[in-house]
Amino acid sequence: MAQQRMLQFVTVSKEMPEKRAATVRAQDFNEIYREYAEIKAEEQAGRCSQCGVPYCQTHCPLHNNIPDWLRMTAEGRLQEAYELAQATNTFPEICGRICPQDRLCEGNCVIEQSGHGTVTIGAIEKFITDTAWDNGWVKPVKPAEERAESVGIIGAGPGGLAAAEMLRRAGLQVTVYDRYDRGGGLLTYGIPGFKLEKDVVMQRIGQLEQGGVQFVMNCNVGEDIAFDAIRGKHDAVIIATGVYKSRDLGGPNANAAGIVRAIDYLTASNRKSFGDEVPDFDSGELNAEGKRVVVIGGGDTAMDCIRTAVRQGAQSVKCLYRRDRANMPGSQREVQNAEEEGVDFVWLTAPKGFTAGDAVEGVLVQQMRLGSPDATGRQSPEVIEGADYVEDADLVIKALGFEPEDLPKLWGADGLEVTRWGTVKADFRSHATSLPGVFAVGDIVRGASLVVWAIRDGREAAESVLGYLSEAQAVAAE
Repeated sequence: MAQQRMLQFVTVSKEMPEKRAATVRAQDFNEIYREYAEIKAEEQAGRCSQCGVPYCQTHCPLHNNIPDWLRMTAEGRLQEAYELAQATNTFPEICGRICPQDRLCEGNCVIEQSGHGTVTIGAIEKFITDTAWDNGWVKPVKPAEERAESVGIIGAGPGGLAAAEMLRRAGLQVTVYDRYDRGGGLLTYGIPGFKLEKDVVMQRIGQLEQGGVQFVMNCNVGEDIAFDAIRGKHDAVIIATGVYKSRDLGGPNANAAGIVRAIDYLTASNRKSFGDEVPDFDSGELNAEGKRVVVIGGGDTAMDCIRTAVRQGAQSVKCLYRRDRANMPGSQREVQNAEEEGVDFVWLTAPKGFTAGDAVEGVLVQQMRLGSPDATGRQSPEVIEGADYVEDADLVIKALGFEPEDLPKLWGADGLEVTRWGTVKADFRSHATSLPGVFAVGDIVRGASLVVWAIRDGREAAESVLGYLSEAQAVAAE
């Protein structure tokens, strides 16, 4: 009987949760997809083919046991499905919302390859965990036994929070230090509410606090507290700062008013959603209302900026990207959502400067073509000579990616080795750095990457910290 619940992909078509109409959703910052009803989630989970070699699981950085929790969902065993989902993923309700499933699990679904349309894994994961929260199945961490050792974690983003949760489960005393006034890192201040509503993040942080994780907010390491002081206070330290230094643009008038960084723009918007006082938004500097907006870049941050500008009431929104649609790094699902909301993508274009009076008035645009592949195999953009033009703009948002800050210099940590890219040098398995008892995870090691990879790193580093402390205990006992 149970088997009949599965393998329904031949008779049941793929069906995503209902997406709110573009004209409606562009008026607010609420998530654009509605929830599955339970019967619809069971039906869609039942489309899984229960592969002997599940490529969805293989291509998930956390190697989530996707086929089994899909089967449990199809059979109505939702609490068991949640328990299995959270066994490998610290924040399944977040990954279900913001993971690029089209590039990971869903993109490698066997029935997708056979032409039947992928199982809607992300939407089902979101449904399972939201149901768990609604029913009180998500409990604060309660260690079986408390331990005296303490761990300091620098950064309250997904990598740091994942490590904190794992270490508290093991009974360690955990303190998280973060530069912002709220935890979550880019989950809170970088990703807009229409992709990840903020109460979803806040409830996880509240759960960690209830479980005994201590948070020290508004704390800039190197200014408010020395890195060496954190090392001296704790038995081990995990660096999980992320990367926040924005890549810049050159050319004429590159510093004109009205040319802003994506991180500043998104942070201001997210702070307004919390009801905070945001002078740079209220003055109009970081508000797109009534403006001709040009966003430069083609990644997920650029997608967040253009769709935020639409919701703020921009007069027009254009996205300049130097390659074509097929070669852009951002999620194709996000591109489609943005186009539905009225965003104009201008492919094969790159800025070479700006026109400006008292403030920016336009972007000097070079038209491009794709030439020979670069070292990554992607075709390199080449300038088409004599094809320049000006794209009118009142607000230009630079979304060209992020680079690491110079942590050894900022923190006075001369022994902390970094790579030639400035990322912290850490063992790719243990996450140990060049400093004894100091580990590093997430974007500060990988460069700008996905939330799901940061979660994986945090969980792995927690295991390494436990091993390190056990060894230290054994040596002390000899």
